[in-house]
Amino acid sequence: MNKLLTLALLGSAVVATSISGCVDGSPDAASAKVVGAVYGPNKLMGRWNGPEGTFLLLAGANGKYAVTIQNLDGPRTFEGSGTGDTIAFERDGKLETIHATDGAATGMKWLADKKECITIQAGEGYCRE
Repeated sequence: MNKLLTLALLGSAVVATSISGCVDGSPDAASAKVVGAVYGPNKLMGRWNGPEGTFLLLAGANGKYAVTIQNLDGPRTFEGSGTGDTIAFERDGKLETIHATDGAATGMKWLADKKECITIQAGEGYCRE
């Protein structure tokens, strides 16, 4: 009986923590947490579009990913690895991470109204059409 009660309380705590993380008063933080929780690295796969013909293409699975970024200078491909709900890769000697967000969190005005996006850093984001 004690183990059953402990499991029930633990389950309730997990649910309460998950819910409270989505209503912390910050709309951007809440949307990023919800989207990240839904996706995980494998669900970020595919093409994500940016402005002016730019895009990010993610391929792979099980923790190993090819990250192709097409910017105005042309495409570049990087080796990435999945960690939690992000994909990390090294670009020009700097560790970068890709995480799920909404358009507003990309920091890019032309993506602001999009709902399903990924962001590397402020000003570098891509969304699904």
